[in-house]
Amino acid sequence: MAKKPTDYEVGYCKPPTHTRFQKGRSGNPKGRSKGTRNLATDLEEELGERIRVREGDRELSVSKQRAMVKTLVARALKGDARAATTLVALITKLVSPHLEEPRETKLNAAEEKTLADLIAILAGPTPDNTKD
Repeated sequence: MAKKPTDYEVGYCKPPTHTRFQKGRSGNPKGRSKGTRNLATDLEEELGERIRVREGDRELSVSKQRAMVKTLVARALKGDARAATTLVALITKLVSPHLEEPRETKLNAAEEKTLADLIAILAGPTPDNTKD
């Protein structure tokens, strides 16, 4: 049974029905298979695995990532310049952005007077404020 020309019009955003994606069939049949993982996922899982580490006379179970950080810090403390440079770079990249910027707060009149009195006490006697 042939369709009438008025039932369906081929044109912009209206491809012929026989060339459309079939229901239940992928548009990219040779694409990435389900369950494949990327490098970031594999790395995250590997670094999350726990290993036994001896620290002094104690044996601890820590993640591989934690063990690497401990090793890096220990080498930096022993004077390894490359480890220290790497550690400082990590700190500035990962820790510094999370630190809050100091907020400027305004003092009320009572707080300003208290602060001025405290500064005067800490400054101690000066020739200007000593009485003869």
